[in-house]
Amino acid sequence: MATLKDVALRAGVGLGTASRVVSGKGAVSPKTLARVQKAIEELEFHPSYAARSLMLGSSQMIGVYIPYLSGTFYTPILKLIYSELRAAGLNMVVGFGIGSDDERTQAVQGIDFLKERGCDGVLVMSNVLRDEDIEALGPRKARLVLLNHSVPSIAAQSFTIDHLYGGRLAAQALLREGHRDIAVIAGPRGAPDNVERIDGFLSELAQAGIDIDGLWVAESDFAPKGGWEAARELTESGYPFTAVFCANDDMAVGALSYFQQAGVAVPEQVSVLGYDDTNSAEYTAPRLTTVHMPWTEMTLNGLNCLLNRCYDMERPVTHAYPVTIAMRASLGKAKDI
Repeated sequence: MATLKDVALRAGVGLGTASRVVSGKGAVSPKTLARVQKAIEELEFHPSYAARSLMLGSSQMIGVYIPYLSGTFYTPILKLIYSELRAAGLNMVVGFGIGSDDERTQAVQGIDFLKERGCDGVLVMSNVLRDEDIEALGPRKARLVLLNHSVPSIAAQSFTIDHLYGGRLAAQALLREGHRDIAVIAGPRGAPDNVERIDGFLSELAQAGIDIDGLWVAESDFAPKGGWEAARELTESGYPFTAVFCANDDMAVGALSYFQQAGVAVPEQVSVLGYDDTNSAEYTAPRLTTVHMPWTEMTLNGLNCLLNRCYDMERPVTHAYPVTIAMRASLGKAKDI
């Protein structure tokens, strides 16, 4: 395999000149540039990753922390980040929560892990970090961006979505179809974004005159199995309902599956509304109506912000993205109970 030294010898230039051509940094005359490029082509020279990192003074790697790697939610986000980084000539290192510590401790440890691996910057998709956790990073916080969370000390580096509004939209969608006997399958009460979407949902129902204290509400775990078990518990409880709001799509998929097995027709007897608009929502039976959260837009803007900070790029960045309802077949008119 040809080395940079071989390229310099073939082109008749010094090693420093060849390095400037390969890195794209520093002045080189057009004539010399042509000679070095010709030598590169003739020798089929490809700089090693380690050598390129040394020349550029950075690892050319971005770290990405996610709380866990399961279900359908994080996979398309990671794929999006990876594709964007590769297109920019960069790479990705992923860390996620492990061990028995609480989520906040796991997130702090995950950030440390990615920094210790030499990542130039870190994207963190976690909503449990606090201001003191960010301040403890010292100068390293300048190259950290939060997704789905906002911390006051780095507000410009925080990218999140209005989950309170998302919950309100979910309630409005059910109310428009005449639903007033509604059940709720919520996510974990320790997840701030779950709390926001449920608060928004219940607030909108209360404004419509519905007694939210009498509502059937189950706390689950954001997983399909949790949605299945909650739907079974709901069906067996005798609670009268024409619609179920699930706080994420994975639980809605589990609920749909249970209703199908139990012979409950959706949406003819019961409507099901999800939240997130993940890829799976389009392929359920029936196709899932859900709150479309702009995860792609949020992720791209957060990544652009981080690349600007790490590599002096000038990518566009905004903090505003629309939340809408993706209307599909699982939502229908309320039927008499």
